[in-house]
Amino acid sequence: MSDGDLARAAVAGGAVVALGLLLAFGLPGGYNTTLVAVGATLLGAAAGASGTFLVLRQRALVSDAVAHATLPGVGLAFVVMVALGGDGRSLAGLIAGSALSATLGLLAVNAMARRTRLAEDAAIGAVLSVFFGLGIVLLTVIQTMSSGRQAGLEDFLLGSTAGMLFADAVLIAVGGGAAALATVLLRRPMTIVAFDPQYAASRGIPVARVDLAVMGIVMMVTVVGLKLVGLVLIVALLIIPPVAARFWTERAHDVLWIAALIGGASGAIGAALSASARGLPAGPIIVLVATAIFLASLFLAPTRGVLAAVVARRRFATRVHRRQGLLAMARREPIHDTMTLAVLSREGLIRPDGVPTDPGRALAARAAHDERRWAAARRIHQDTALPGRYDGLTPIEAVLTPDEITEVDRHLGSRTPAGQPS
Repeated sequence: MSDGDLARAAVAGGAVVALGLLLAFGLPGGYNTTLVAVGATLLGAAAGASGTFLVLRQRALVSDAVAHATLPGVGLAFVVMVALGGDGRSLAGLIAGSALSATLGLLAVNAMARRTRLAEDAAIGAVLSVFFGLGIVLLTVIQTMSSGRQAGLEDFLLGSTAGMLFADAVLIAVGGGAAALATVLLRRPMTIVAFDPQYAASRGIPVARVDLAVMGIVMMVTVVGLKLVGLVLIVALLIIPPVAARFWTERAHDVLWIAALIGGASGAIGAALSASARGLPAGPIIVLVATAIFLASLFLAPTRGVLAAVVARRRFATRVHRRQGLLAMARREPIHDTMTLAVLSREGLIRPDGVPTDPGRALAARAAHDERRWAAARRIHQDTALPGRYDGLTPIEAVLTPDEITEVDRHLGSRTPAGQPS
């Protein structure tokens, strides 16, 4: 990692931890609430960072298969621990069992997609349904066992923070931190594979191993998040933050850090809202907060948001009407389009009675001269991509160099209108 990468990782990690601690110690509810807030913040950051490469690789559904494949492991781990005389609800044991079954599910998806004619989405659907069905059957059987202490296993479906112990919070924090660290360390090969697997293979990057590493990181986040968010909602926490982050930047590396911050903020704010009102489950609230951030990003992001697109479209339409109106004025043609008249009138280029003003005549002459210049440029550079550089709206000085403009004017045999720089 470069110094810049380390700096961004330190800033993002520090911001997430600070946010979690700030909210945690300012919340009512005491010790348990603090554990939940810190654990949710760290889990959200890890999920957002690791989910980034699922989104970039366009393999978001794989996380759904991994999440649902954890359920049989939870049931089997409970049965094994009870048979050995231990506490069947030990979080460490349940996580170990869910990790084992998730690994089997991941390997099954990978084997079916690579060694059969099934497409990856069909393999995901098969593994998801079979493993989830098996898990439901196991949980149903466990509820009829006479050993006791099986109450609460169904909370792994939607998550439950009630009665979270310090050891549970440490386990979630350590697992989430390990997943985040692995994501940061492997982000360069994962980025290359996400955008161009063929190029990555030509560079000697083992594409299959990188894909398995991504799935392994996702599996780690999934199993440690079962207690807090549940296997149904952990998929949302893996996908929503990177999708929201994508609206704020065009750089893949920045998506990673923004997704981590959004995930961490979702966990912290969701835990705060859950603690402030009795009966509100933390897992679903965390996902709803992440969804709210996604919707805000969708509409308010400055370059890729909906409002930015609407503003850009209106500005483009204004430029088109302005240009067409100026050319019509230069040709002494009547202007009938009401939008064109409104644009020219608003900029003081035409009077209410339709007569051009002096600034309007000057700009119209300039627009007509630009059109003649571009016509001459097309004749001069017939075998180049020069015509493709002109969008019909931008002044020629913003596209061509002074030497190119001089050559065009020489070929055109005319000079720029008086008072207008060439």
